[in-house]
Amino acid sequence: MTSESRILESATFAFLDLETSGGNSQRDRITEIGIRFWRAGEVVGEWQTLLNPEARISPFIENLTGISNEMVAAAPRFEEIADELEAQLTGKVFVAHNARFDYGFIKAEYRRLGRLFSAKVLCTVKLSRRLYPEFRRHNMDALIARHDLARVQRHRAMGDVSAMLAFFEHARAEKGDGLFEVALRELLQRPSIPSHLSPDILQDLPRVAGVYRFYGENDVLLYVGKSTCIAQRVASHFSGDHNSARGVRMSESLRRVEWTETAGELGALLLELKQIKSMKPLFNRRSRAAKNLVSIELSTNEAGYLQARLVREIAPERLGDYFGLFRSKRDAERALSGIAAKNELCNRLLGLGLEPEHDGACFQRTLGRCRGACEALESVERYNLRMQIAFHSLRLKTWPWKGPVGIVEHDARSDRMDILVVYNWMHVATVHDEAALQDLSLRGQAVTFDLDSYKLLIGALMDRNKGKDVQHRVIELPAIGEPDVLMP
Repeated sequence: MTSESRILESATFAFLDLETSGGNSQRDRITEIGIRFWRAGEVVGEWQTLLNPEARISPFIENLTGISNEMVAAAPRFEEIADELEAQLTGKVFVAHNARFDYGFIKAEYRRLGRLFSAKVLCTVKLSRRLYPEFRRHNMDALIARHDLARVQRHRAMGDVSAMLAFFEHARAEKGDGLFEVALRELLQRPSIPSHLSPDILQDLPRVAGVYRFYGENDVLLYVGKSTCIAQRVASHFSGDHNSARGVRMSESLRRVEWTETAGELGALLLELKQIKSMKPLFNRRSRAAKNLVSIELSTNEAGYLQARLVREIAPERLGDYFGLFRSKRDAERALSGIAAKNELCNRLLGLGLEPEHDGACFQRTLGRCRGACEALESVERYNLRMQIAFHSLRLKTWPWKGPVGIVEHDARSDRMDILVVYNWMHVATVHDEAALQDLSLRGQAVTFDLDSYKLLIGALMDRNKGKDVQHRVIELPAIGEPDVLMP
């Protein structure tokens, strides 16, 4: 027996399907369980039961599944069959179509009893995608039609189990044991999970956009990250966490994972920035709040020449008066030095610290790197024009709307909507429907003007018509007060 044939020959597969009172495992309950056990090419047993969900089944669900409130009234509750079900599934490969749904409901039911449930999981949707990548649809009705499988009673547990097992056996026969084994091994292989986490952590994580947080001992926040698919991004941490000493330390320290879902990537990016800056996780170095945000302001001296000075107090309502945002005075001075050298501008007028204050030629003039504005040898008009050209690309973007706007993000899969309320390039609040905007007031809300959020929102709002994949709908809002702006 080769290593390629061991899974099919040695493992027992529990093909399981659930009917439920709804689609939310945290709120809804199981109404029926059906399982068929398969080993080495043969069905070796089955187990099924109706369950009392301890809640009323809606007419919609009753019509979909055919399971009525009367049918489950005398059925056992989950807690009454929990021990038997666990015994049936222990040591088996848990197989389901869209396994995240069924496995999530089983785990949630055990969690309500204060118990943990864990199994090796095979999703036949993923198996179909792996073996038949040329097809777009992989739901059960599509598989039945595409592979000419026997018709079954859909949306009843044992009917769906029969269809799932029929697809499994058909795909094995059509693709051959070698290719089929490779697909099974890849789908059953789990990422290396840090030892202090539940082995099922990736099953719990949502496959939507949002922010995730890693916590260590004593609930110390280790890391904040974002992704358009939380589960996939967290899994990538685990599969690659030994590529650096930093990754090893974080993995060894990790004790639990939390997350917050968002409707889209922009909301996730803004929330990630806000949490990194306010919560200061140990392993996030980039995107930390700048302690001394600095910009450059231009004004004219007594002779009419434009001169530069560094400013720390930035008024968001007149951003067009400032040039550049820098995390420190040193970064700003380095930028000024580069501008001076490239454009032969006067270091003294740029306020660079080593220049003497007396009249006469500046030091750069003696080296031939200044055209003489310090000695009034270059006309005011010409010098000021060259200054404006040199600083043009650094000018900050003024807010293009009269007041705040709402940036709408919508996730069609979950039907989640986030409206990101933004004013003067600052993310002030998030609401989840347009009605909530009517009650929103920005007055008194504290918000920090931030370099990273400014850049992020510039890209999202000003580059909307430059071939971006995501187009945001923007709602102009009436005057709803102004937030209290803080500076870092």
